[in-house]
Amino acid sequence: MTENKGKVYLVGAGPGDVAYLTVKAYNLLATAQVLVYDALVDTQLLECVPPNSLKLDVGKRGGKPSTPQTEINKLLVEHCQQGKQVVRLKSGDPFIFGRCTAEIDALKASGCEFEVVPGISSALAAPLLAGIPLTDPVLSRCFAVFTAHEPDVLDWEAISRLETLVILMGGQNLAEIVHQLLRYGRSPSTPIAIIRWAGTPSQQIWTAPLNQIIAKTAGLSLSPAVIVVGEVVGLRQYLKPENIYLTDSSKISHLQTVDSTLPPSTQLPLTGKTILVTRSVGQSSQFSDRLVAVGAKVIEMPTLEIGPPSSWFELDQAIANLSNFNWLILTSTNGVDYFFERLIAQGRDTRALAGVKIAVVGEKTAQGLKQRHIQPDFIPPSFIADSLVENFPEELTGKKILFPRVESGGREVLVKELTAKGAQVIEVAAYQSCCPQSIPPAAELALQNHTIDIITFASSKTVEFFCQLTAGKLKLLDKISIASIGPQTSKTCQALFGRVDIEAEEYTLDGLTQALVKWATNNQ
Repeated sequence: MTENKGKVYLVGAGPGDVAYLTVKAYNLLATAQVLVYDALVDTQLLECVPPNSLKLDVGKRGGKPSTPQTEINKLLVEHCQQGKQVVRLKSGDPFIFGRCTAEIDALKASGCEFEVVPGISSALAAPLLAGIPLTDPVLSRCFAVFTAHEPDVLDWEAISRLETLVILMGGQNLAEIVHQLLRYGRSPSTPIAIIRWAGTPSQQIWTAPLNQIIAKTAGLSLSPAVIVVGEVVGLRQYLKPENIYLTDSSKISHLQTVDSTLPPSTQLPLTGKTILVTRSVGQSSQFSDRLVAVGAKVIEMPTLEIGPPSSWFELDQAIANLSNFNWLILTSTNGVDYFFERLIAQGRDTRALAGVKIAVVGEKTAQGLKQRHIQPDFIPPSFIADSLVENFPEELTGKKILFPRVESGGREVLVKELTAKGAQVIEVAAYQSCCPQSIPPAAELALQNHTIDIITFASSKTVEFFCQLTAGKLKLLDKISIASIGPQTSKTCQALFGRVDIEAEEYTLDGLTQALVKWATNNQ
């Protein structure tokens, strides 16, 4: 029997966003048994890894405790010797300030097989995404890349004579960089650009003459940043893209470039905000795309799993007797989907509803119905159940209503109010909702590192299951704003969190987006 042989892949993650992974890096992440990763710009990279893989955060963050290099070396060797496929994920390219030498030495000394997989370095990606060419036939016949992590050890006299400079890890030492370049003869009018969070929706760019950049960025956090010095920076006013799009296999996300040379009004309202979106497993990311389009960085956290009910019996009985009902009420897209799927499974189609009127609650519910080429007979003016009862288009006394709903925890108030008006409401389980087994690694890491600004909830169930998933850890929300889609969800937030900071005026995802934009604008 052949013993399983482990291997370590030292993989470049690129500038951060998952869209800039190489194909080989993506495929390796998808099959990794162990992931040992640095402080990555985009925590969604962790979503590329199988859920059952071991994930070890060894990121070195400025001013904070970090994992010693000897411990990282030991982790790589141990897991490789256990026969595991190990991905050592490094920001940018592994061989550009990636501290690979010590790790490779340790692997070779222990007889471990390894492979280095290139990544796109931020030294190259950041200027490109800012519209700055590093070479030009006249202005820049060469460029140099260096780190300003230890500025005292650099030969500034030689560096200052080079046409174009790309400086990594220099945000905290900007004043020293400018001082040394001016000291050794660089013109005070030389253009400089600082590119922060390159390649993400939070990308920001500051440009100025060399002798003005300190004043222009005073009091601002500049890390992580790539700094470009040289006449080519002046070309970006002609070459910069108006909009940049990040593409991956599932979606297109808008990347906003916030440029300090432009008026503040050109900045997107949610730029610099990280939003945790709670949603159903497998649900469309349209809401996330809306938020990204107005500047936010989004991390998705499924907090709700939808599945068939424990029994189809009651729904099947109701479908068999549809002609006995006056109205069908649908309050969610899940109710629409499962009702019609079961209708077809019983060998029937929409003609079975010929004598039944349909009322819906919610814009998305109505859209789900229209996708099946059915026009609802009644949509209440407000997207809540109370409005449905108050504005019902006919007398309810004696009316028989079919209400396919979630198996437990549904709209009890709606049923109570319809019954009080004289209707006979037949409730049947059409689907059930339950809590996922775990929190996605990207969401858990962001919560632990306190990098989230806002968390959104679109239903009471997502609030309840979020609390279940984070049991005993609600202190993580202390500095996070809580956003709700409407009154019922807000009521649950108040009960479980003790507060709601943002509530949509229109109880839709578009309304929630507008509420977030309004909140961010008022809190600038």
